[in-house]
This record gives sequence, structure tokens and C-alpha cells, in this order.
Amino acid sequence: MQAITKNNFDFIRVLLAFIVFVGHLGALSASEKLLFLTHSPVEVAVFSFFIVSGFLIARSYERASSLKSYAKKRFNRIVPAYLLVVFLCAILLSLVSTLSFTEYFSNTQVYKYLFWNSLFLNFKAPWLPGVFGNQAVNGALWTLKIEICFYIAVPLMFLLFGKNNKYRTISLIVLYFISLVYLNYFEMTGKAALSRQLPGSLCYFIGGMLVYFHFDKFIKHKHLLFIIAIITVWIDLIFKIKLFSPIMISIIVLYIAYSFSFLNNFGKYGDFTYGIYIFHFPIIRVFATLGLFANYNPYLMSIVCMFTVIGVGIASWHLYEKRFL
Repeated sequence: MQAITKNNFDFIRVLLAFIVFVGHLGALSASEKLLFLTHSPVEVAVFSFFIVSGFLIARSYERASSLKSYAKKRFNRIVPAYLLVVFLCAILLSLVSTLSFTEYFSNTQVYKYLFWNSLFLNFKAPWLPGVFGNQAVNGALWTLKIEICFYIAVPLMFLLFGKNNKYRTISLIVLYFISLVYLNYFEMTGKAALSRQLPGSLCYFIGGMLVYFHFDKFIKHKHLLFIIAIITVWIDLIFKIKLFSPIMISIIVLYIAYSFSFLNNFGKYGDFTYGIYIFHFPIIRVFATLGLFANYNPYLMSIVCMFTVIGVGIASWHLYEKRFL
């Protein structure tokens, strides 16, 4: 496989996190003036994260010296910061709860939240008592359980498919179409939220893996593939069906990752994306709960909120995340 090390993955991840932040800002701020932000393509950004994961995790496992080494790296990248945000939300959001401290910490829902969210089962206890009107504390965390499943799936795929690229490719394509059947069925039956869960999101992850396994061919023909991908995505949009668009979006995302060399050093000061992603949702909700969007200029508060999220992301990386890596 061709050794190309320079890429724009740091830029792409920050861009995707920003797209998600903007969309959630429009939805959670409860400000009519910010409603236009809900047009931000959050779903595409989330699926693009899965594509990047498919590429990078396949590469990480193939390069790992052992299964233990791979598992340790993947665990340290996701779990410590994830548990931190769950713990901090359970403790600090007591400050914005409508309940008193005594009522809040004596409420069993707090401990249900800590237990189920620590196991990545956010849907079992998504809310905290008296916080945000008992609505979901951190709706962005649903993707992390899927990410963990992908981490587990990759070694199994390598074990089942072996290193024969032809057999591996055929097997991944079969899984791709099984995933698409699930995804399209639930979207067409009006259950879009369910369609995004496994195995519906698997087709995007597989898209990233397929590009990785055929990286040399991808690099050689990337400009032509990019044009074909753009056209194909538009065709899928016209017919309102996801058939080839997941793999084509994979090509588009990874084309950006291996083009535009001026973006290569975007992450030289650290990888803040994960912190921005896991903390932004509750921060926006705190701003909304405190009436900052309603009582002050919502555009100004959006900027303040954005810099707060970025600041927390930077602090999370330098003070906590990178210690585990």
C-alpha cells in the first residue's frame, strides 16, 4: 500500500464537529433568529465521522503490533474523555437543576444516568432530574456506542475476511448492502432515528474501510472518482434513496483528506475535536437554560458559546485527553 502520511484528517474532524455544533445550536437555542442554523447538515457530518473512523481504524488495526495494543489505543482515545463528560454533567449540572442540591443528589435518576451512560447506553437514562426540563442532557453521545461497536467489529472483520483483498472486498460489499437495506427500510417507514443506529450506519464505516483497502487505486484516480461521487450523490438525492451515496460520500471526504496540502498542519497544536464534540451539546443547553440566547443578542451569544465550546475542547485535550495517549 502506498505510503502517504500527509493528510487533512485534523481539519476534516474540526470541520465536521463545527457543522454538528452549528446545527445543534440552531435546534437547542430556542431562538427564532438562530433557527436557520438547523439547516446545517448534521447527519452528513456524523456519517462522515463514521467514514473517517472506518479508514483510520482499519489502518490502526493493520499497523498495530497486537490486538492488545490496538484495544489499548482505542480505549484510551474514547473512554477516559467520555467518562469525564458523563461525570462532569452529573455533578455540575446540579447548578442549573430546578431541584435543590439535596433533592438532586438524593434522586435515583442521577445515579441511573451515571450508570447507564458509563456503559454507553445513553438511551436508558438520557436525562437528569430538573435539568433542561428533563430532556436529553447530551444528545451527541449516541454516536459513541456505535463507535465502540466499530472498534470491536474491525478485528472480527480482519479475522473473518483474512488478508485476501479480493475476498475481503466482496465480503465488505455484501455487508454494505445489508446495511443499506436496513437504513433505507427504516427511513422509508418514518423511523429515521432508528435507521441511524447499527447496522444502518455501518455502510458509511465500510465506505471508509473500502477506500483504505484500495488506497493506491483511490489516490491514482481520486480526481475522477471525486467527480463521479459528486454526480452520484446528487442522483441519490433526487431519487430520495441511499444506494451508492454512502460510498460516494466516503470518496468525497477522503478526497478532501488527501488534497489541499496547505491544510496538512491544521492539528499541530492538538486534537481538540473529540472534546468539542462531546461537550458542545450540554454547553449549548446551559446557555439556553440561563436565557442567554433569549435575553441578549443571540448572534453575539452564539459566538460566545462557540468560543466557550472551543475553550473547553482545548482544555479537555491539554489537561486530560492527551495524558492517556
